[in-house]
Amino acid sequence: MDSIVTNLSVVRNQALDSAKAANLQHYDISSALQTTLDFKEIISIFSEKIQDIIPHTGFSYRIEQYNLLFKKGIKTRYACNYSLSIEQQNLGELTLMRQKPFTEEDLSLLETLLCCLIYPLKNACLYQQAINMAHTDPLTQVQNRAAFNDAIQREFNLSKRNQQALSLIFVDIDHFKQINDSYGHACGDFALSSIAHWITDSIRGSDIVFRYGGEEFVILLSDTGLQEASLIAERIRRTIEQHTLAYEMKTINLTASLGVSSLTGNESTDDLINRADQAMYQAKKTGRNRVVSKP
Repeated sequence: MDSIVTNLSVVRNQALDSAKAANLQHYDISSALQTTLDFKEIISIFSEKIQDIIPHTGFSYRIEQYNLLFKKGIKTRYACNYSLSIEQQNLGELTLMRQKPFTEEDLSLLETLLCCLIYPLKNACLYQQAINMAHTDPLTQVQNRAAFNDAIQREFNLSKRNQQALSLIFVDIDHFKQINDSYGHACGDFALSSIAHWITDSIRGSDIVFRYGGEEFVILLSDTGLQEASLIAERIRRTIEQHTLAYEMKTINLTASLGVSSLTGNESTDDLINRADQAMYQAKKTGRNRVVSKP
């Protein structure tokens, strides 16, 4: 049975002050960790810099509030685990692994070295919070069009590099103007936030939903072909149709028109987006409350 050494490290200002007294300059860790705001790069640099001091075969880093789990190297029998925080701010959980047990001396030195990791991780959290705020639609709490522009380019490059499928689903709420005109914009806002929630509940954990503009949403599906994306689109359509919106003393039934496209050949991101958009408008023109796919 695996033997695991578990330690809880809650790092506070006093610990950081004591770390300053330690002679860590020759490790060249702190300066290297200040060169990036990316969680994965910070942890990789830390692992590399302490390898000669605390030899290890692999590591894992998890920070749940940003849905990040990063693993590298070989999982072995022995491990030490640290939950990192400062001033009641969670900075994630770091685990180091190796073939032989960690000694008390190893753990004591590692806890001192971890003090170099705290502020770079805190800065990365602050940066990620700023990015999230800039990329989140305040009404629906899904990602916004700026986030979509970044994500589609990233996923497009990954799709080309790894020869994987990539699909889009465009969603447009049917007769949305009538909701605003008949019940007011507050009801329209309630409808938008409700539909964003229903869409999120209908997709997989790997899919990402964005508010594209007005009453339009778009879902980005990595490593997903047209047939599977069309099935997901149909599930979204049914979910919206089967819900009844209760606003004040009124009940409102909503439907949506959906268009699906999947990356083919040497087309660009604009081509992929335009085909999904055209498919959505075709769904609206041919009766609404339906899914149209464009190969």
